[in-house]
Amino acid sequence: MSQLERPTLRVGVVGAGRVGSVLGAALRAAGHEVVAVSAVSDASRERAAGLLPGVPVREVQDVVAAADVVLLTVPDDAIGPLVAGLAAGGAWEGGRVAVHTSGFRGLDVLQPVVDAGGDAVVLHPVMTFTGVPADVDRIVGTPIAVTASMGADLLADALALDLGGEPFRLADADRATYHAALSHAANHLTTIIAQSGQLLRGIGIDDPARLLRPLLEAALENSLQRGDRALTGPVVRGDVGTVSAHLQALADQPEDIRRAYRAMASATTARAADRRAMPAESVQPMLDLFTTKEDR
Repeated sequence: MSQLERPTLRVGVVGAGRVGSVLGAALRAAGHEVVAVSAVSDASRERAAGLLPGVPVREVQDVVAAADVVLLTVPDDAIGPLVAGLAAGGAWEGGRVAVHTSGFRGLDVLQPVVDAGGDAVVLHPVMTFTGVPADVDRIVGTPIAVTASMGADLLADALALDLGGEPFRLADADRATYHAALSHAANHLTTIIAQSGQLLRGIGIDDPARLLRPLLEAALENSLQRGDRALTGPVVRGDVGTVSAHLQALADQPEDIRRAYRAMASATTARAADRRAMPAESVQPMLDLFTTKEDR
């Protein structure tokens, strides 16, 4: 079905945060009508005004009442109570479609919508959002994990395509592992980069990004293409003395940096050893470096 053949949907956005405002703008650009948005904080109101100009800001119940499709872009732990509270007031009667965008939460939190005769959809774009207009363009081509209640698969795929993304199926049973994998990659990468920048600034390098950017871009591309085979550096070479010197140099650094380095170097050693990618005689001496006094 082409975009021209798809019906124009009335979309309501509950929560004009970084995600909701951007997804609302993307659906609007695809030809759907964003009829109302809820926004509590000043930042949310500003975001709604910038990304969804002309869309009235309404109470949550009024947003739901005006819409065919309701985007529930609120924090993960708030989705269930919000849906249940709206159900208690009969807000889901009339066959509406409720969509949440959590990577972790599944269809269970939307069951009251299904019980009221509606459809439940989970759309999770594999993307970080900053809540600025450029995010709308960044969605294009982004994989979007799709989970839908019975009979809503085609609708869910159509919404993902209208957002500009590339839908793929995700079973509810796999959501925790899926979300852990994405969080481990994106969130922990941010922490590691911030820690590395802190170390470099500590020795007088005012612009750590100038050093880190080419190194990290190459490492990321190589890792995505080759996985563990892209590993370079002292661990895979079996340079126990170098890694020992790293640990000594980090001894006076903040605890979070010391612990992160030790944990990641230990994990790297284990993976390299499993692949027999480092000298066998270096494996145990390397692992011994990461055993703290408390562990002995």
